[in-house]
This record gives sequence, C-alpha cells and structure tokens, in this order.
Amino acid sequence: MNIGEIARRSGVARSTVSYALSGKRPVSEETRARIQAVIDELDYRPSATARALKEGRTRTVGLVIPPAGARLTSMQLGFVASVVEAAALVDLDVLLSPSGGDHDGSFERLVGGRRVDGVILMEIRLDDPRVDRLAQTEMPFVTIGRTAEPEGTWWVDEDYASLVGGCVDHLVDLGHRHLALVNRPAGMVAAGYGPGRRAQEGFAAAVERREVSGSEFSCEDDVAGGERCVAEILATRPATTAIVTVNEAALPGVQRGLERAGHEIPRTFSIAGVAADQWAEEFHPALTAADVPSMEMGAVAVDLLTERIADPDAPARHRLFVPPISLRASTGPAPRPSARPAFLRPTAPSRVRGTGGD
Repeated sequence: MNIGEIARRSGVARSTVSYALSGKRPVSEETRARIQAVIDELDYRPSATARALKEGRTRTVGLVIPPAGARLTSMQLGFVASVVEAAALVDLDVLLSPSGGDHDGSFERLVGGRRVDGVILMEIRLDDPRVDRLAQTEMPFVTIGRTAEPEGTWWVDEDYASLVGGCVDHLVDLGHRHLALVNRPAGMVAAGYGPGRRAQEGFAAAVERREVSGSEFSCEDDVAGGERCVAEILATRPATTAIVTVNEAALPGVQRGLERAGHEIPRTFSIAGVAADQWAEEFHPALTAADVPSMEMGAVAVDLLTERIADPDAPARHRLFVPPISLRASTGPAPRPSARPAFLRPTAPSRVRGTGGD
C-alpha cells in the first residue's frame, strides 16, 4: 500500500497526504483525521511518519544557527553536530534554520509554521527578542546560552564569568600582573552577546579581586583579527605578559602576532582561555583552557527539548556547565624583564634628555 492509494481513498491529493505525514505544511484537523482513518483501515505503517501523524507531531526539531555567510566556529559546529547526533538517537530529524535576528524570515517561518515540534536556539543575547517571540507561542524551545533573566526558560550554558575568572587566577598565581582579555567582536559584545558580556564581567571582577592590571580588547573572529589585536595590545599595553581569550577563531592570529613580535610562548608570554578542545590542542604549544563540552551540551539540549515536548507543563529546567581548566603548555611563570623582546624591555634613563620609557 502506498501514499497514492491513501490519497485516493481519502479524497485528497497525494501532496496533502505527504504534508500530513511530514508536517511540512499545515493540514486541517478534519483532513488529517480522514487520512488517519484510511491509514488505520489499511494498516499502513510508514515507520516514524505514521507515528508522528498519530501523535500530531512532525518528529522534527528546528536548530537555529548563525545566518548564512557567517563562519561557524569549532564550538558552534560542535553544537550542531551534537544536536543532530543526539536527535537521531531518539528518532528525530533536525531542520537547520540560519537566522540573523528576531525579524528574519527563516526564523519566522520556523516559529509560525507547523514544520517542527520544538526549537533549539543558539547564540543567545542577554536581551534576545527571539526568545521572547518563542515564549509567546506554544512552541517548546531550549536555548544554548541564556538571557540576562532566564527564569522560566529551558537552557544549557557554560559559566563564562567563572571560567574566565579561573584563567585569571591561574595566570596571577604564576606571577603575571598585567593581563589582557581578548573578547569577541565589538559589535557582538555591544549587542549583548551572552558569552562575551559574561567574559567581560568575569575578567573585570577577577583582576579587581586579585589586585592586578587588566585591559579588554575586542577582536574579530579570524586570523587577521587576532594579529591586529596582539599588535594593539603590545602597542598600548606593553607591560602585558598574559592573555585570557574567549575568541577561539582568532587564536591562530594571536599566536602568529606574538611570534612576529619576538615572543616565545610561554617563556615570554602566556595564554589561557575558554575554547573547544580541538582548538586548544591545535594551538602551539597546546592551550591551557577550559574546554567547552560542546558535544555534551548539545546532547543535553536535545534531552531537555524532548522532555519539554512530552510534558509542556513541566517546570523549567537548565544545566550550567563549569568544566575544569586543563593545564597545558601555553602558560608559564611571568617573565623577567630581561627575558622579554628587546623593544619591550625598560631602558635606562637617557643622560641627554633625562627621561626613559618602556
């Protein structure tokens, strides 16, 4: 028995049966019931799709990813891969929806249609209209990241403030007294991008608590941005001996910029941060970092979403990850002035001018 026979007996087009089975387009409840009656009569069993129709579900979840054209970081790719893998284990398909904002057409089609049973939303801002939009609907959703006031929502996130603070503590314990935070692009942080803002807060609190000097630098998510950022740090804060970073995509440029300036990691300059383990291991030398458990976070997001779909009235749940900082080879004791590149060493006072400088 096939869809054509079901369509003939139901008095509808083949496409209507297909839409009823897949949930890709709305079908009236009366038509859906008529199609289901024929399916039951004929004992038609298209595996998951028949179960989905009977349950009134599509067996598909939406994953909202950064907009088309944006270069996904290793961390973001890890989230996507883990969501797809975890969904497959519970017989769910994943519909990827590239979305750049709350008024994006792709996002609105996902939210307004009957194409998915629930949504996982990535890249959360502290004040995120997309979260508000989803909350206004009956669509179950889970966020990877959280807003400034996440009460009543379902989410998974990483404690960036605590992890950045831990990196600062590690570097200060090694004797570093002048640190720099390499953050995400300025526009993202200004727009309230959660990890960037929480990294900012955690860094500021930690340098104040440890009574050391700290400066923040915005950095584009690419190699060239990393090189420019290092040049700016060395030009404007020459006493800096260590970096804390949450910008994994800029790491190769950070490394190149330091090497071109004559630094040797970690003999004359140390780096620690929050990054996917792939980036940490590929950094040279390997990066001391809080390794983002992106695969586990994506799987937990799927678990929470399936729970919410099954029980829409369940109380909100969340999971905050605080992975340990893996000590690798990119951090070491603060260098003595004589170990630093010559152009950064303090010079003796000039007898002619009577002045000196860094």
